[in-house]
Amino acid sequence: MRFELATTPGDPERPNEDWASVALPATGRGGALVLLDGVTPPAGDDGCLHSVPWFTARLGGALIELSTSRLDLPLAEILAEAIRRTADAHRHTCDLSHVRTPQATVVLARWGAEEIEHLVLSDSALLLESPDGTVRAVLDDRLGLVPREVLSSLTATDALRNAEGGFFTAAADPAVAERAVTGTDPRARVRALAALSDGVTRWVDMFGEGDWADCLGVLRKEGAQALIDRVRSLEADDARAPLVRRWKRHDDAAVVYAEL
Repeated sequence: MRFELATTPGDPERPNEDWASVALPATGRGGALVLLDGVTPPAGDDGCLHSVPWFTARLGGALIELSTSRLDLPLAEILAEAIRRTADAHRHTCDLSHVRTPQATVVLARWGAEEIEHLVLSDSALLLESPDGTVRAVLDDRLGLVPREVLSSLTATDALRNAEGGFFTAAADPAVAERAVTGTDPRARVRALAALSDGVTRWVDMFGEGDWADCLGVLRKEGAQALIDRVRSLEADDARAPLVRRWKRHDDAAVVYAEL
């Protein structure tokens, strides 16, 4: 097995809100990966005393522990329990009903001898490569379906956050786990997988530098940090400025790559 992790903040003056980890159980069989992209809140009150990095560290830690210790639970139940644990850690000091309470996108994968389970919630991505080189992207596209002009309004975005007809993130309600995109593949049909935060998926979906198979090819040949560096170079290119004008010029970026 080969694993690579890399993450870089979008702004060196701000904390990185992405979180990533890989775990290999002591039995030596199977493993799990987790990638979270913390949602940067707009200026103003979000009802919480804690930062987004505090939240992603708590949630990520719970996910990686539960996904390797509770093999009897499907990933959606693991996400629900991790959200519950994290909420319990600050429900007595913070208003968890606030629409902007700390939250994150989630990619979670777990593999054993026979199968690989996956879960994706919101706009991070999971890539699965088959032995013949075919790459399938597991995506939750609900945020992408919201018109950009709607997302430019904080009020309109808040109305769609974790709401019917909108998009869903891991925040304080364990029930959101039922909204995640989940699935299972035979282990023999997956030779590699990669989790990417949306600060990295820009290479494909914003800049059009290649498709998902090309993206995984960069990871295999050049490594996780090299893919992030490619994105940073594109973001710094003035000719590309119109593509990122409505978004952050640089976003936190995280990659987990695993060859099984």
